[in-house]
Amino acid sequence: MHDARWMTEDLRLLSDGARRFLERELVPHAEEWERAGVVSRDAWRKAGEAGLLCASIPEEYGGGGGTRGHDLVIASEISRAGLGGGFGTGAGVHSTIVAHYVFAYGTEEQKRRWLPAMAQGRMIGAIAMTEPGTGSDLQSVRTTARRNGDAYIVNGQKTFITNGQNADLVIVVAKTDPAARSHGISLVVVETAEAQGFRRGRNLDKIGMHAQDTSELFFDEVRVPVENLLGGTEGQGFAQLMVQLAWERLSCAHGAVVAMERAVELTSAYVKERTAFGKKLLDFQNTQFKLAEAKTQAVVARTFVDDLIVRLLGGTLDPTTAAMAKWWTTETNCRVVDECLQLFGGYGYMTEYPIARLWADARVQKIFAGTNEIMKLLIARTL
Repeated sequence: MHDARWMTEDLRLLSDGARRFLERELVPHAEEWERAGVVSRDAWRKAGEAGLLCASIPEEYGGGGGTRGHDLVIASEISRAGLGGGFGTGAGVHSTIVAHYVFAYGTEEQKRRWLPAMAQGRMIGAIAMTEPGTGSDLQSVRTTARRNGDAYIVNGQKTFITNGQNADLVIVVAKTDPAARSHGISLVVVETAEAQGFRRGRNLDKIGMHAQDTSELFFDEVRVPVENLLGGTEGQGFAQLMVQLAWERLSCAHGAVVAMERAVELTSAYVKERTAFGKKLLDFQNTQFKLAEAKTQAVVARTFVDDLIVRLLGGTLDPTTAAMAKWWTTETNCRVVDECLQLFGGYGYMTEYPIARLWADARVQKIFAGTNEIMKLLIARTL
């Protein structure tokens, strides 16, 4: 873990402990999860026992009592262990997004019912936003939650849902007032074990992130207690989603930076060993120039993102600057990883090499958490 100015001794100890745990308990199973298309529930429970889930949720609700800095350190180590495209993505959604929606908007009873189980890895969380016909335009979601006595009746279809096969708790973005556009959106929590009419579709076959279960979800007259509404009153869902955006965008940017750094490290090690035409690849000027460019871009990205992390921890990070970071780092990561893969030659195209998986996993970063086109629109509004 690099020595950023937001790092503390506590975070350094967490970094070391997380690295040892991951190498011992999770890395040996990575290939198995890649083939299965899903991380085992046993791994989630072990991660919970090790304190790697819900690290920034207060201790009174079973969490680690840390800050977003703790989340970022854990995410870094997961990515450096080669688990970023599987367990890392799922754990990030679970711990730093879903759990925080519950913590920020849930009632005391909801928090005490769900958060300790999530921190222990006994209950896995997902958030269902995207629909087959609705991506970035969340105001146009068609899933409905109709009030019927002491319950909401949820109908609709969601897709590209991270943790979809494993999820026990799904925060569903739904219309409680279909005529009101953004003011008619609410967040309704579906507990899948008790939800008749809830069905998981197929585990989607993706270009990358093969160990991450990404799924279609179907809701057919699913009866959800009114107590499972987040926020107490209907129509707050869109505003609730907007509040979390600065974190989600910075989290994406941070993941892109770690991927760049790992790509440069892997490639630098490879070109020092591999020979061509009687000399090491690193001795060729083209190799030196390509890696010099890649490392410089990674360092620039790291410096920018570290500054934003300081702002985030100080409560001063604005969503627009976070959007700039998300757009630029994810675009840059795709270029850096592609250049690094090229230096591996044919081996770079083989999935047994980590650089190939980094390349395949990088592409979606320009799409999820708001497409980069949306990021540019948001930035343009401030001109």
